[in-house]
Amino acid sequence: MVKIEIQTKKGMETQMRKKSVITLCFVVAIAVILNIVAFYGFNLAGFSYGGMFDEEKGIRKGIDIAGGSVITFQANTDAPTEDQMKSVESIFQTRMTNAGYTEARISQGENGKITVEIPSVTNTDEAAELLGNTAKLTFNDADGNIVLDGATDIKDASYEYGPIDQNGPSIPHVKVEFNTEAQQKFAEATKNAAARSGENKNFIAIQMDGENISTPSVSQEINSASCVISGSFTPETAEMLASQIKSGQLPFDLTVISKETVGAELGPEALKMSLIAAAIGILLIMLFMVIMYRIPGLIADISLAIYVGLIGLAMGVFHVNLSLSGIAGIVLSIGMAVDADCIIFERMKEELRIGKTIKASVSSGFDKAFSAILDSNVTTIISCVVLYISGIGAVTGFATTLGIGVVLSMFTAIVITKFLLKQLVGIGIENRSLFYSTKAKKGGAEE
Repeated sequence: MVKIEIQTKKGMETQMRKKSVITLCFVVAIAVILNIVAFYGFNLAGFSYGGMFDEEKGIRKGIDIAGGSVITFQANTDAPTEDQMKSVESIFQTRMTNAGYTEARISQGENGKITVEIPSVTNTDEAAELLGNTAKLTFNDADGNIVLDGATDIKDASYEYGPIDQNGPSIPHVKVEFNTEAQQKFAEATKNAAARSGENKNFIAIQMDGENISTPSVSQEINSASCVISGSFTPETAEMLASQIKSGQLPFDLTVISKETVGAELGPEALKMSLIAAAIGILLIMLFMVIMYRIPGLIADISLAIYVGLIGLAMGVFHVNLSLSGIAGIVLSIGMAVDADCIIFERMKEELRIGKTIKASVSSGFDKAFSAILDSNVTTIISCVVLYISGIGAVTGFATTLGIGVVLSMFTAIVITKFLLKQLVGIGIENRSLFYSTKAKKGGAEE
């Protein structure tokens, strides 16, 4: 009977080892696939992604790497006030951020001039339209009366791609959200418009700076907190319109007095060399972790590979504007990811030194390291939020990449590394020298 129980226990342990080995191999495969998708993209069953460096769907390069447009505007008013100029600067910054150009540089000149440097944009006419449009949005009835004013009645606007009715095709459109008072006014206006179907005046004209952008017909009262603006939009023009509505109206008209396309200050080789340096640095870090922490170091390397793939995917999917300051943010976040693993492993080493088993050391080490990792990462994230809100240009780009990197490094350290170490324990490695060169204190092992 005892012999059967021992054999059963051994059989269960063997199955656990096999399961842990298979799981570790599966995670390694995921890490490899994730990096391939992040940096080289994929094309599968109609779904495609061009990778982090795809010209259309990948990262946006900063003006110091890819060049861009420099546009100077002149205020069409006599002696604009300092507050008005600050308002224009703020609206410009919002429009650039909404369009994904977080590292656009905006500076005021003398006599109502304001200059904007936009990275990766070579179409100066398109950039000038995005920035210089007064963005006065109105909803008018058939008689031309203003029903809603975008400056006071619109709460938010966002670009969306999808069907605007139940059986319709997916098209680019803009979703506009009203405040409470505007919702009531819109309901009244659509009720009146629906009653004029016999006069062919059952419509609401949506205008931007006096020009019709959409004229939807109305068949019944619409009492809703939002509406959809559709028309002959491309994804780019719909996104631009949403950005203009969301950022608000300019206090006065602007005239473009100069626009030019500038070349990269550092050139494409700067990005290439930075990426090569980053790859070499990551490989050296991986080598250091294996030498310093042995088997746990190898686990940290797998976790770091997953982190690199995740941050590459995030940079591409969210079209992050990447310049040298943004690269600096990524490098710093990689350092924080490795630092979290080092804290965990040092706590595990302390547990091994007092005689605990490997399994108990893994569990206790994570528990003791968690608060230190959480505190350092949360304070860094708060700093990134402050920099993003109060900063401009390169500061915003640095805060963006560092913030994304820190969030992902927390995930890989707290979730991935812990999961992998538990699988390693499941394999049943008992040789403590494969973990650390430590000697247990007398007093036995703790499970």
